[in-house]
Amino acid sequence: MQIDQAIRSLRNRAAIPQEIGELPANTVGDLLTQTAQRMPDEPAFTSLGHTVSFGEIDQLSNEFAVYLQQHTGLQPGDRLAIQLPNLIQYPVVFYGALKAGLVVVNVNPLYTHRELKHQFNDSEVKALVVFANVAHIAQNVLSETHVRHVIVTEAGDMHNFIPRLVTNFGSKYIKKIVPKFNIPQAVSLRSCLKKGSTGSLQSVDVKLDDIVLLQYTGGTTGLAKGAMLSHRNLLSNIAQAKELFNTFEQFKGVGQTAVLPMPLYHIFTLMFCSLMVSMGSHCLLIPNARDTSSIIKAMKETPFNAFVGLNSLFVSLCAREDFKALDFSNFFSTISGGMPLTTDAANMWKQVTGCDVYEGYGLTETSPVVTMNAGAANGVGRKLGSIGVTMPSTKLKIIDSDGNEQECGSAGELFIKGPQVMQGYWKLPDKTEEVLDADGWLATGDIAIVDEDGFPRIVDRKKDMVIVSGFNVYPNEIEDFVSSHPQVVECAVIGVPDKRAGERVKIFVV
Repeated sequence: MQIDQAIRSLRNRAAIPQEIGELPANTVGDLLTQTAQRMPDEPAFTSLGHTVSFGEIDQLSNEFAVYLQQHTGLQPGDRLAIQLPNLIQYPVVFYGALKAGLVVVNVNPLYTHRELKHQFNDSEVKALVVFANVAHIAQNVLSETHVRHVIVTEAGDMHNFIPRLVTNFGSKYIKKIVPKFNIPQAVSLRSCLKKGSTGSLQSVDVKLDDIVLLQYTGGTTGLAKGAMLSHRNLLSNIAQAKELFNTFEQFKGVGQTAVLPMPLYHIFTLMFCSLMVSMGSHCLLIPNARDTSSIIKAMKETPFNAFVGLNSLFVSLCAREDFKALDFSNFFSTISGGMPLTTDAANMWKQVTGCDVYEGYGLTETSPVVTMNAGAANGVGRKLGSIGVTMPSTKLKIIDSDGNEQECGSAGELFIKGPQVMQGYWKLPDKTEEVLDADGWLATGDIAIVDEDGFPRIVDRKKDMVIVSGFNVYPNEIEDFVSSHPQVVECAVIGVPDKRAGERVKIFVV
């Protein structure tokens, strides 16, 4: 069977439109304003025990946008880097930058000097919003970059007066997790908001195909590349994901809470957060996903309905007795992305929480979601081990090593075409041509199979495939099997040279 036919048939059976309709807003920044106008008093974000409404977050982002427009000299299209964990400050700065017409560059707070220098200089960042806890690393890079405006924020800056003093004092002097830094031109985020509160926001002419994000990717094999994502790319992916979420019978949007432990500087979490904003849902932001105790504490204090995570986090949480003791009575959706989901981890999560894991697949270059397992309303939108239903307005094709297009059941490199596919890599036309052809097809580098039911399955990365005596061996399949052993927490498979077979399989086990 042809792949396109199988995919369209599956979308019909899962009651998912073949094409997306009207985009949810004219720009990504408008998403927040529209929701704030509809439901200003509904809770929007909670972090470190503090909650702000949609009206409050919209106002704060307006104040930040006014500061950028009237006190920095930054112009629409200039780049602003955000180097923050999952705090309320992130959406304030993110939406504020977009309202001022700037392009956001997401930066991992744990980046080294080399990584920061490359990303700042490659993107030609002019302004940086940085978390005080890592400002000492940034200070040593700034003189080697184009950054002229530095805005620093502390963990409790969005809290009320007394909790803010307690949180920030505790971080500095009790926990001692804020190293000293010296950035002469730095100003505090709170002072920026105060200045912005006295001015008026000026409208900016932003078009759908203007860049909204430079999202860096591919740093493990060399210097990271900036994927140019437009407002149209991100808004299309939000509209696509919304159709998939509509298949969950219990999902109502307003009044429901999604737990977001994965960092907002990752495109998967950022897109999901934007989807929640557009639907009026409440986001519980977890600043440190590695601190499972803080995740469990936050989930204990705030009733939750959905959770966004990845395989290793599911395994870590399910090993905790205090996690097992949480109230999962209103819990109906768990979305997995960022790394392959093993069958054992999915089954373990289901046993502990009573909730299925719905795996998705995507790339930074696709804003990011390409496929996602749909809700179980009609029983046909989910298949464990697959990456789910292909998003509306999205096409897939499988190409073998000889360049031939395959039908269902045959493996090859996965190619993607849709409105969520990036414009290209920033200042790298040659790299863009390597992965994106003139017809808009993106080469993913992933080896996949689409079955007769229309479900794609990622077999492995093209470069990770191991060839043993002429046979293709896919590490993901071995990892999935080995991790099902009760004494295996995690494992990883690689290929190593072998004189007789060319390569052989080597496995690392935790």
